[in-house]
Amino acid sequence: MMGPMPREETTTTLPPTVTSSAPPTPEAAGSGGPRAWAMRLLVVGVVLTAVNLRPAITSLGALLEDVRVGLGMSGSMAGLLTSVPPLCFAVFGITAPRLARRFGPGAVVCAGMAAIATGLLVRPYAGGTAGFLAASALALMGIAVSNVLMPVIVKRWFPDRIGTMTGLYSMALAFGTAIAAAITVPVTDALGGGWRPGLALWAALAVAAVLPWIPFVRKSAAPTHAGNGKDEALRAAPDVSAREEPAVRLRITRSRTAWALAVFFGLQATAAYITMGWMPQIFRDAGVSADTAGLLLAVTMVMGVPLAFVIPRLATRLPHQGPIVVALGLCGLAGYAGLYLAPAGGAWAWAVLLGIANCAFPLALTMVGMRARTGAGVAQLSAFAQSTGYLISIPGPLLVGVLYQHSGGWGVPIALMAALMIPQILVGLVAGRNRTVEDEAAR
Repeated sequence: MMGPMPREETTTTLPPTVTSSAPPTPEAAGSGGPRAWAMRLLVVGVVLTAVNLRPAITSLGALLEDVRVGLGMSGSMAGLLTSVPPLCFAVFGITAPRLARRFGPGAVVCAGMAAIATGLLVRPYAGGTAGFLAASALALMGIAVSNVLMPVIVKRWFPDRIGTMTGLYSMALAFGTAIAAAITVPVTDALGGGWRPGLALWAALAVAAVLPWIPFVRKSAAPTHAGNGKDEALRAAPDVSAREEPAVRLRITRSRTAWALAVFFGLQATAAYITMGWMPQIFRDAGVSADTAGLLLAVTMVMGVPLAFVIPRLATRLPHQGPIVVALGLCGLAGYAGLYLAPAGGAWAWAVLLGIANCAFPLALTMVGMRARTGAGVAQLSAFAQSTGYLISIPGPLLVGVLYQHSGGWGVPIALMAALMIPQILVGLVAGRNRTVEDEAAR
């Protein structure tokens, strides 16, 4: 994972000139020495950051009933709690470009990991529902800004490795999501059954993610004298702590591609949250045991680990990402058709198909890096697409619950899920064209 990576070709048009401030590629740094050490450390930071972007959510989902009883939450308050993550992602994510311009993306991601660690450590012991929500919001704020800035760091420091690096951190994100869902309950039982240490233990993983970013935050304070290998490495580190170069803010809302990407991001997030929140109940209502229903959800989530690495690499090699959008959409439609017609009979097949369909997430992240020329453009596009997309995704899981309650079955909700896949495919085709938001915003 840490060694040299084969060269990729991306279809995004690069600027006609390259200034002297442009970061060198990993090959330019050579295979050894301080610069190579710093690039490898940056890769470690990206991977550990990605692993921490979902355990705060999926660990809570695994223990939600225990938390609700322990804090005396009403059912409606617990339901509201499940809608907090996309709301925080939308509200806080939009601030990431401004913070990156002022403090540097490396410093912001480091602070984001620290916020996750603090929030996860404090929230189980906050003493009530209000404190639990406030600490959760702190952790989700760290996740939100890191969500937005990961494509920026990849674009700036791995411009000819967009597919590989996006795949790497998407795979790590999927792994973190799956592992938190799978082991939170068993580890909680091993710790004595209390939900508080079961939730707090994930803070240790976030602390580990802080460490690789510290040299990049402190680079400007490194001594300038020679003779110390560590100091030399810090001076050679990628300047992810420096402020972004001055750039004219894009009128991002003028870009058709930006809107298409935002809607695509929102619809795939809607499908993902519906799947995570309701798929086990669909299987249980069809006669599948609770344990098996949990395994089926785990299969759906684990599908994202290998595919999240493969799909971005494939996407960067295509002049148009539309074929991948269509293939993922067809898998989703087939999975929903199976849930409607024979939910128990082909349960494992439907879980696999929906897991493949959920890999629209790493595809969306890859297209964010490909649809802008510059790091500043990627920052604005990432913030716009993710914040707008997460706002779009908020009503989906709630609407499915309402339809299920009022219709008395899963037929209508599943029909809604399948119907939403059609516009997802259509806007994905628009977002997948070889365009840049800078060109569209300037027209």
